[in-house]
Amino acid sequence: MNLPSLAQFPVYRPRRLRQSAALRRLAQETTLDVQRLVLPLFVRPGRRVRNPIGSMPGVFQLSADELVKEAAAAHELGVPAVLLFGIPARKDARASEAYASKGIVQSTVRLLKRELPSLLVITDVCLCEYMSHGHCGLVETAGRHAGRIRNDPTLALLARAAVSHADAGADIVAPSDMMDGRVRAIRAALDGAGFADTPIMAYAAKYASAFYGPFREAAESAPKFGDRRSYQMNPANGLEALREVALDIQEGADIVMVKPALAYLDVLYRVKTTFGCPTAAYAVSGEYAMIKAAAANGWLAEKAVTIESLLALRRAGADILITYSASDLARWHRDGDI
Repeated sequence: MNLPSLAQFPVYRPRRLRQSAALRRLAQETTLDVQRLVLPLFVRPGRRVRNPIGSMPGVFQLSADELVKEAAAAHELGVPAVLLFGIPARKDARASEAYASKGIVQSTVRLLKRELPSLLVITDVCLCEYMSHGHCGLVETAGRHAGRIRNDPTLALLARAAVSHADAGADIVAPSDMMDGRVRAIRAALDGAGFADTPIMAYAAKYASAFYGPFREAAESAPKFGDRRSYQMNPANGLEALREVALDIQEGADIVMVKPALAYLDVLYRVKTTFGCPTAAYAVSGEYAMIKAAAANGWLAEKAVTIESLLALRRAGADILITYSASDLARWHRDGDI
């Protein structure tokens, strides 16, 4: 936006609209609407399981029955959607539990849609939690390329997982693996299986970030060797994110995502202004953990910093906010603190 010269407005005094809470609200440009929130949840086998995650206070690994309670409480506060991550009973080198019809995510989706039919259920489509080696794709096991991720053979497994989620009732599938061509493969598989109306929310600009540490504890998904820098994005690159997003849109993504969020506001802004399509930002585990740790030490005011950081995502262009603080934010909104 090109602003006119202030010389044309000699008596303009911005502070006039900052003198009271009512005036500030009236002139506020950016809002945190509850209907934009998505709450990530971790589900594991068992009953009455509520395992606290040490690096993420207030977040738990939950059995399906406990997860339904957590989702219901959030939904009652107005949170419209959850994002499911599964922790299977067993792992193998082909991530077979990721696409099992009675897998942990598939079973939980069916339960959620039965108990909370108005809740939007988004499923993370990846293989890392289900692989014995912890990587997001199949791995070359022999020869001079041993340890290399096998991109193209992985696509078929991702597509199978996405179809199994849609078949269970998922409202949106969200591939997070960063394999080349995975959105096209998933779109074709969904369409071929009768799920042409199931949207794809692509982790389009997903960086190889150190901010994921607490998540890997929560999802039990740390790689057993190497790292994910050969398929996740280099944090030094910005233009590459635009190419990744363009590719995912071309292949059939309905929503694109930037992850992490707060350290990538420039990328978020460029994605939204360049493409104008629905854009999600994932305030990841490390962002959440830093605020929680600082607040526990009395160094920061948790509520104020959480609100400010999420406002930054909205201001940069995020339409959808994926945050572990979704229920807190909805509660603060209900209580009139936002």
